[in-house]
Amino acid sequence: MAAAASEGGGDGGAEERGRRKDSTPPPYIRAVAGSLGGVVEACCLQPIDVIKTRLQLDRTGAYRGIVHCGVTSARTEGVRALWKGLTPFATHLTLKYALRMGSNALLQSAFKDAATGDLSNRSRIAAGFGAGVLEALLIVVKIRLQQQKGLRPELLKYKGPLHCARMIIHEEGILGLWAGAAPTVMRNGTNQAAMFTAKNAFDVVLWKKHEGDGMVLQPWQSMISGFLAGTAGPICTGPFDVVKTRLMAQSRTGGDVKYKGMVHAIRTIFAEEGLFALWKGLLPRLMRIPPGQAIMWAVADQVTGLYEKNYIHRVHL
Repeated sequence: MAAAASEGGGDGGAEERGRRKDSTPPPYIRAVAGSLGGVVEACCLQPIDVIKTRLQLDRTGAYRGIVHCGVTSARTEGVRALWKGLTPFATHLTLKYALRMGSNALLQSAFKDAATGDLSNRSRIAAGFGAGVLEALLIVVKIRLQQQKGLRPELLKYKGPLHCARMIIHEEGILGLWAGAAPTVMRNGTNQAAMFTAKNAFDVVLWKKHEGDGMVLQPWQSMISGFLAGTAGPICTGPFDVVKTRLMAQSRTGGDVKYKGMVHAIRTIFAEEGLFALWKGLLPRLMRIPPGQAIMWAVADQVTGLYEKNYIHRVHL
């Protein structure tokens, strides 16, 4: 009888794992959730970006601070002035989060244990890193397109993002899509690996929320988890972000360059400026990224949570 009970418990556990596996939102739901989260994030943070830009461009002392800048802009130009440039910003975040969330979900599905449907921490990190690498691809393509700015249409080598990617693969091979972009790839890959892993860990530890269990977090719970997860990325990727900036900023017109590559740059900065120099600029990133992640996850978790809840509800009918 004990054996039967044990067998029954085992079947129940297998059934629960199977249900959780089936109720996990598919990649397209994750992509939609990320897109919606990106739109809300853009709407919430655009005024901060507008104020930051105006303060940076203020050479006459017209603004006495963040609050004064916002109040003055709204009073003289109307409240809508604080959302100038919202469309391109929202479009950028929508596409970025759709790719990030969708590709991460797709890779997680590929890395799951075929028998149990479980995803190990190592596989979760690998899926996040892979999503970051794909996101870095878009950055490389964008840079190639931006380098053509100012040329006449007939002189343009790349006609658009897809044409650019096809031309690079044809001329330089598949690895050409990431040529010279090691710091960008490492920064984005490490950032997404840390962020997705931390978000799942905080959901489990703080709220006992597991993927596919049908539990819908309250927005404030998602914001706390998202904010904390959003701090993990900048802390883990600080050195790669500093190196990327230094490599892009150094001039090549004088012949020799100071930094020969990513590893050489890290070693040189550490030797000349000390360990903490590799995390310069961390505070501004922490002021921008975690709040954005909190907003995005508050929306995305509602979408994915409702999908899980409705799926489980249909199974029980």
